[in-house]
Amino acid sequence: MNYDNKKIAGSLIFVGAVQAFLVGVISEAVYAGYSVGQQYMSELGDWSKAGNSAAIWDVSVILLGLFVISGVYFLQRGFKNRLFTSLLVIYGVGCACVGVVAMNISLPVHTLLAMVAMVSAAIAAIMSYRFMKSPLSYASVILGAVALLAIVLLMLGQGNSDFYLGLGKGGMERLIIYPVSLWLLGFGAYLVGDSSNTAATSKA
Repeated sequence: MNYDNKKIAGSLIFVGAVQAFLVGVISEAVYAGYSVGQQYMSELGDWSKAGNSAAIWDVSVILLGLFVISGVYFLQRGFKNRLFTSLLVIYGVGCACVGVVAMNISLPVHTLLAMVAMVSAAIAAIMSYRFMKSPLSYASVILGAVALLAIVLLMLGQGNSDFYLGLGKGGMERLIIYPVSLWLLGFGAYLVGDSSNTAATSKA
């Protein structure tokens, strides 16, 4: 991949992840009585509960999706793995749609979109080891695996809260979102810092 394309792609993904993380912190702070353990992050964008501050969260999630999709456009010019880039596109589109279809608009649709986005991102994180050098390649696999495990536990917890491991549904959801966010930050920074001017190739 051309170095300029890698740098642009990494910058877009990194900026998208940073703004989403910071807005998440702000949204939790301004939401009176919000419980990190007992409430989903998506409730930060629920207009019926969060009020006007929900707009901050919803816009941020939409921007995250757009930044990722834009980054993938530049990744696609050099990464010879359509599955990987497709997973990132699905994640980006899912995030954007989650911001548009808030929980109070349609909970089933919102939940489905969020789940598809998170699963796609977790798998992409694991696959990215093929394009990164150690130790970041190993860290990406671990973060993706943690997110996938947390997805399973979150789903099982709908029928038995013991699967939340004492973290609550909000805490378990964060074990999905935070590892994905950390991977996006690391992957974006890696692309920006990688000085290779050659096309990205997969590991054998």
